[in-house]
Amino acid sequence: MASPKKKLQGLVAATITPMTENGFSLLLNLVPLSDSLFGTVNGTTGEGLSLSVSERRQVAEEWVTQGRNKLDQVVIHVGALSLKESQELAQHAAEIGADGIAVIAPFFLKPWNKDVLINFLKEVAASAPALPFYYYHIPALTGVKIRAEELLDGIQDKIPTFQGLKFSDTDLLDFGQCVDQNHQRQFSLLFGVDEQLLSGLVMGATGAVGR
Repeated sequence: MASPKKKLQGLVAATITPMTENGFSLLLNLVPLSDSLFGTVNGTTGEGLSLSVSERRQVAEEWVTQGRNKLDQVVIHVGALSLKESQELAQHAAEIGADGIAVIAPFFLKPWNKDVLINFLKEVAASAPALPFYYYHIPALTGVKIRAEELLDGIQDKIPTFQGLKFSDTDLLDFGQCVDQNHQRQFSLLFGVDEQLLSGLVMGATGAVGR
């Protein structure tokens, strides 16, 4: 089973993707990096789903390179509508030395139940079998209403590399049930709704990923 060198917890930076007036830029050296920080790359804040696969690969490479010896972990978001693209990005993340991968649910032809969603996630995770795997739960954007608590039930039986999730939803009952059922599993349960962060921490979030 893949395991992170350090548990993903505390405040996790959702990294930006620098843009110029002419579009995409790789001037990541302009972005200050702090020591002892975790970073997620190509997620919502980084506008990863608005970039091409080639651009996402370049951004991931730059953050991994520049984060070395500065960031404790760099987790690459590899979610896409295409399973093959997600797998390609997952493989690439492993090749460049990322510390983990994260995936959202496909949001055009949506998975209609837990098993279908887990099968998609399983195929992506298998493309980077040495990397910790995280699920990015953000139903307001994906339209996938499968409860996170339901998804977590037995997920490591299907995805041995699963290490936790980013919970970006306002359903605190669902989040509380995630916490309650996972005390023994030591998953990283990262809260992603800034306006409810204090509530999430009180309920047992192990950390937070801001927008």
